[in-house]
Amino acid sequence: MLKNYLKIAIVVLRRRKFFTFISLFGISFTLTILIVLTAFIDKVVGDNYPDRKRDRSLYVNRLQEIGTRSGGINSSSGGMSFYFLNHYAGSLKTPAKLAISSNFNSTNTYVNNKKIVINYKYTNADFWDVLDFDFLEGKSFTKQQIDNGERVAVISAEIKKEYFGDEASVVGKYIEADNVQYRVSGVVKNVPITLYMIYSDIYLPYTVSKTDYNNSGYRGNYTGILLAGSKADISKIHQEYEQMVSRLPMESKDFDKIFSHAETFIKNYVSTGDEEKSGVAYAITAIGIFALLVMLLPTLNLVNINVTRIMERSSEIGVRKAFGASSKTLIYQFIVENLILTFLGGLIGVVLSSVILQIINSANLIANLELSLNFTVLFIGLLICLVFGLFSGVYPAWRMSKLNVVNALKMQ
Repeated sequence: MLKNYLKIAIVVLRRRKFFTFISLFGISFTLTILIVLTAFIDKVVGDNYPDRKRDRSLYVNRLQEIGTRSGGINSSSGGMSFYFLNHYAGSLKTPAKLAISSNFNSTNTYVNNKKIVINYKYTNADFWDVLDFDFLEGKSFTKQQIDNGERVAVISAEIKKEYFGDEASVVGKYIEADNVQYRVSGVVKNVPITLYMIYSDIYLPYTVSKTDYNNSGYRGNYTGILLAGSKADISKIHQEYEQMVSRLPMESKDFDKIFSHAETFIKNYVSTGDEEKSGVAYAITAIGIFALLVMLLPTLNLVNINVTRIMERSSEIGVRKAFGASSKTLIYQFIVENLILTFLGGLIGVVLSSVILQIINSANLIANLELSLNFTVLFIGLLICLVFGLFSGVYPAWRMSKLNVVNALKMQ
């Protein structure tokens, strides 16, 4: 039976090529957009390099001070100082380690009269223990080198290629950043810029920073990752951090409240900066609305086209009903035909998605971000095809099953 439906579907698709083209274009274009979006989300959320201990890590990237005494609301928020993280977050008893790093800054350097933009950040020694970087050569700088203020650096594979060209090994060589020469101690696999708390082209010891890292103020340019000894300690660390923040003395009379949270990767990544509104809820709602809008118009278009095709096939439907075909059989047939059309459009969409992802990767539109069609992305694409096919086929199929036999035979 299914084989016969497949043959009928092919005949129907070839009968009105223009309508078929419009249907396939709408399906493939919609699926392409959703697959590219899914590939991006999957890469950002699903790829755990280099924070492979993400399941037992809590991220701290923001501190907010609020003042309400003057009648209005006075607010100041942003990153934290190295002192705050090292002195206060570092005093917590439950975390096994605390990775501290600055936000990345950019500087220009020149090699053979070619300008290269280099992003650099400062880290502590635990940064290299909390995160599992893939070292292509060399190793990270040590705590002793940090304490000694040595000008050493770990660089990314991309900046190695741009700065040193095709040299096989660069460990021990010098690279310039922010008008300072640093000796390369190691080369790591690239980190995508979407992991803004970890990404950089060059990683440097915090002790070589030109700013005063001993400044005792709360606010600064640093973020932290608290590593638990086990998953069971995550909730303990969260509570301990909240209690520590609640006991902080006010820095200024202008403020009477301090907020800072140690959150899981997802909650930290989609943080809105609003203490009363969930970033996760915002993100899910935004993605859901976008996906709905992207799918809605092509689905309605396909429904209209399918209804038109039903009217053209009214005589066929009338004959089949006259010979005893049930409404259930006709509905099943039409839904199968629509699913075949949808999956054909989906196949085209997958091919287009693959091409677009290659173009995005080649253009390096997002630094170090390599998008791909993995099993998760393809599964979601298949699921979208199924939902698309069912939604756009159920109503037309129901309309088909309700056609009166006599009226259907009279319609041409």
